[in-house]
Amino acid sequence: MSSYVSRFCLGTEGGVTVAIKDTIDIKGLPTRAGSKALEEAAPAADHAEVVQNLLDAGAEITGKTTLHELAFGVSGINDHAGTAVNAKFPDLIPGGSSSGSAAAVAEGSARIALGTDTGGSVRIPAACCGVYGLKPTFGRVSRKGVMPDATSLDCVGPFANSIEDLEWAMSAIDPTFTPERVESARIGYLPGQATPEIDAMVRAALEHEGTRVEEVTLPSFLAAFEAGVAIINAENWAALGSIQATGKVSPDVGDRIYAARLVTPEEVATSEEIRSRITAEIDALFTKVDVIALPTLSQAPPTLTRARTDPTAVAVTRNVRAFNLSGHPALAMPLGALNDAPVSLQLVGPKQRDALLCAVAGLLTL
Repeated sequence: MSSYVSRFCLGTEGGVTVAIKDTIDIKGLPTRAGSKALEEAAPAADHAEVVQNLLDAGAEITGKTTLHELAFGVSGINDHAGTAVNAKFPDLIPGGSSSGSAAAVAEGSARIALGTDTGGSVRIPAACCGVYGLKPTFGRVSRKGVMPDATSLDCVGPFANSIEDLEWAMSAIDPTFTPERVESARIGYLPGQATPEIDAMVRAALEHEGTRVEEVTLPSFLAAFEAGVAIINAENWAALGSIQATGKVSPDVGDRIYAARLVTPEEVATSEEIRSRITAEIDALFTKVDVIALPTLSQAPPTLTRARTDPTAVAVTRNVRAFNLSGHPALAMPLGALNDAPVSLQLVGPKQRDALLCAVAGLLTL
């Protein structure tokens, strides 16, 4: 299967099938993160906590999935470990970095998949592949046994083809998660964050018998994007600099890791100030609305061919990165196709209200 690095069976035969991104440890298997530099990695001594939780919930783990190398990229293109095929939109990028996990769910070879999201790496491939993807509240889901060891941004999150399956996955990896249902929701829409056609399609999807929609603003939204870039670069240099030094990392990723060393402590300090500001702005909105909505992607995903020749074409993190910086839960929800490309709605909720976020997404699918 195109989306798998490796295929095997672990856990309850006949259980819910789950694929695991290859930055998440599975006991007895090396965690290679899609990189030649980690080809000689030793087998993991233990399951990551989320993997053990899935097994305890009766899941059947069916494989480890490919990704954008070292989880540092958004196209999903990986010429070493393999580029996952976007089953619903095969000419387009699968998105990254959790490309194989989204593709496995889209093609039906796994009912659930786990990815990680540092700057959109669950929501972007979910949007590109036309599936659901959830970045939980930062710190809510265990990262024990997940690369990198230290992060202020990264979250483990699930992919699925339905809200019900997404909720099952969250209940499995986070025993504190209890699904909710709602009959109404106050939605704050952040306008002007996509092409006019996408913006209109996403805005229309919010109209429901139980919804009340109002337009909202986030003054620090653009600054939060830039701050998120600075922090992810600083943290990736700390986590991946020694791997980059092996000379075995592809130029696509290795050059960006090396450039990340130039982020200064002053830039990080300024970015942390912006983190506090955008967090306060988002929290303030939740005194007026239940969730915030905006397009997941500001434009259609590029073709694989264009992404290879024009790196600027992969401008898909604009609408997602701020919520890694702030730590709020965010969910990508497929809306269908527009001009043969996927359109995805992003919902953002209050911290620790991940179940409410899923419930509002469920309301919008009725």
